[in-house]
Amino acid sequence: MRNVRKKPTRAEDVAIRGKCCRPGWLAAALLYCTAANATCHEDWICIDEQRLDDSVVIQARNLRPFPVTFTLNVTAGDYVAASFDPVTMTLPPRASADALSLRLKDGRGHGTVRHTVQWVIGDMHANHDDDHLYAFPYASGRSYRILQGFGSRFSHTGLEQYAVDFDMPEGTPVHAARGGIVAEVVERHSKGCWKNGCGDYANYIVILHNDGTTGEYYHLRQNGALVDVGDSVARGQRIGYSGNTGNTALPHLHFAVYRAASEGETQSIPIRFQSADGLVTRPRNGGRYRAAH
Repeated sequence: MRNVRKKPTRAEDVAIRGKCCRPGWLAAALLYCTAANATCHEDWICIDEQRLDDSVVIQARNLRPFPVTFTLNVTAGDYVAASFDPVTMTLPPRASADALSLRLKDGRGHGTVRHTVQWVIGDMHANHDDDHLYAFPYASGRSYRILQGFGSRFSHTGLEQYAVDFDMPEGTPVHAARGGIVAEVVERHSKGCWKNGCGDYANYIVILHNDGTTGEYYHLRQNGALVDVGDSVARGQRIGYSGNTGNTALPHLHFAVYRAASEGETQSIPIRFQSADGLVTRPRNGGRYRAAH
């Protein structure tokens, strides 16, 4: 279980007068621009404005050493553009790109631009290898009851359709289902609850796979991560300890593989597991599968 918006959307609420700082996880960013600006969001992504006499080019810069997918929404009453539809792009590691060009309606003055930005780790064009076999995210030889498998009606629908919840006592070792690079770790929270806003208290680990997808491990205990951002992890490696933080009604581990999507969202991907007893293509509610790394 977890919020429909699995990770809190990365965004910011500021009035630009130079640089800005991020007060917390918010659903959108309101950036009021009246001059050339570079607005950077907690060392994740910068939105720059390059102003000419009668136009503005809005650029995005990825500050991280892994791909980031962002959606930019712009309103600018004094400007015209080919389209003001939201722009969604994936920026490669440390890369930048022009996102939108605007031109003043009357050809003079400075005008005002307002925009929101949301972002998420991963590549929206990730080509997942559907033949890849994942390990179960716990120690070899162990098994844990599945609370929710693929398509469970309680909360594994839509974006979360291919997530799996494992019934794990707090403090159970969590192991990597697939190798990759640790892209994000949150472990400061101690609270779990089942109401709006509880997802903000989740502890989790995000591992970026070599195909641009992410493996994500949620509801870890406080200070329950054994890895740091930038670490290379191997399949089956112990990476942390399960818990009961965030949007949760009982201790468990939420695991899924995701592809980045628009508006700071991610879409879960169907995957196959290798158990000690054979191939598992659709983990079933109530099932128990012995891990084999």
